[in-house]
Amino acid sequence: MKKILENIIELIGWVQIMISPILISSFIGFIIYYNFQNTLGLVISLIVIAVGLYLGIRLANKKYKSTGTINFLSRIHSSPELDKKDNGNKK
Repeated sequence: MKKILENIIELIGWVQIMISPILISSFIGFIIYYNFQNTLGLVISLIVIAVGLYLGIRLANKKYKSTGTINFLSRIHSSPELDKKDNGNKK
């Protein structure tokens, strides 16, 4: 049961890592299609989105195999500035 929950949590982290490049490439693809509203613009924007999907999957798999997706996400979302103790000195 514990292994199943760990795998579900890792899968959620994997999806979160994969979504970032897809969102960025979708934004770029939207800009391309907005400027070139024809078949060529559509094809180029779909290629850009497909490259973002490919890079997102590669990045997520790399992090899953090396450190784990949750470990990677927790290091990204941490805030070391808040972890330091306040000495009471305000400048």
